[in-house]
Amino acid sequence: MTSPTDRPPARQRRTRATRARILDAALRELGRNPDSSLGDIAEAAGVARRTLYTHFAGRAALVRGLTEDAVRAIGHAMADVSALDAGPGPGRGAGSSSGPGPASGLGAGSGCCEGEGSGPGPASAPASDSDPASALARFVLTLWPVGDAYRTLIGLAPQDLGPDHLSELLAPARETVAGILAEGQRRGVFHTVVPPGPLSAAVEAHLLALLGTVNAGIWADDGSGAATSALIAVGVDSATATATVRRLHDPGRLPAARRHH
Repeated sequence: MTSPTDRPPARQRRTRATRARILDAALRELGRNPDSSLGDIAEAAGVARRTLYTHFAGRAALVRGLTEDAVRAIGHAMADVSALDAGPGPGRGAGSSSGPGPASGLGAGSGCCEGEGSGPGPASAPASDSDPASALARFVLTLWPVGDAYRTLIGLAPQDLGPDHLSELLAPARETVAGILAEGQRRGVFHTVVPPGPLSAAVEAHLLALLGTVNAGIWADDGSGAATSALIAVGVDSATATATVRRLHDPGRLPAARRHH
C-alpha cells in the first residue's frame, strides 16, 4: 500500500478535490443546521459515507478540518489586509507592517489608522486609505468572502468547539476591529457612545446577521453593502460611508478570497 506522499499527482489532486468538496458541503450544511449528520454532509458533497470517513474519522475530525481550513482562510485574508495597509501608495500608513500570520493583522488594524491629519467628524473623514473608515471598510470587504466560516463555527461552538476555542480562533479579527474602532473614536470619525471592545462585538454580530440573510437567500451582497452598513453603524454618515466603500470596492485592489484545504 502506498503512502499519501507516494501517490501519483493525479490521484493526489483527486484526493484533495474530494476533501475540499466534503469541507465545502460541511460548511454549507452545518451553516444551515449545526445538527446536520455526517450522512447529510456526505450526500450534499456527492460522496458515499465511507468516502467521507476515509478523509475524516468522525464528526470531531470533520469539524477540526473545517476549523483548520477556516483558520487558514481567515489568516490569509487578514494578511492580505495587512499587506494592503503596508503597501506603497498614496494615503497608506508608512508605519504599518505585515506579518506572516493572522496575529500580524493586529498591528495592521491600528497601524492603518496612523495617517496624516484627522477630520473633524464623520462627514469630513479623510479620503485616503489610511483613515479609520477606510480601514474598517477594507477589513469587511476582505473578510466577507470567508465570513461563512465565522458564522458556521459560531453555530458549532456550543457542541463542537467550546467558547474558549472559538474566542481564540476569532481573537485576531476581533482585536483588529477593536483597534480600528479605538483609533476612529480618538480621531472623531466614529461615535464614542460605546467603547471599542463592545462596539467591535456589536459590529461582528451585525455582520454575522447579514451573512445569515445572504445564506438564507433573503439578501444578496458582495460585501459592499455589509461594509457600508458597518460604517454607518459606527457613526459614519451614509454619504461618506457609501463613497468610502465605492472607492475601495475595486476587484483590482482587493485580493480574491482564498480557500486552503
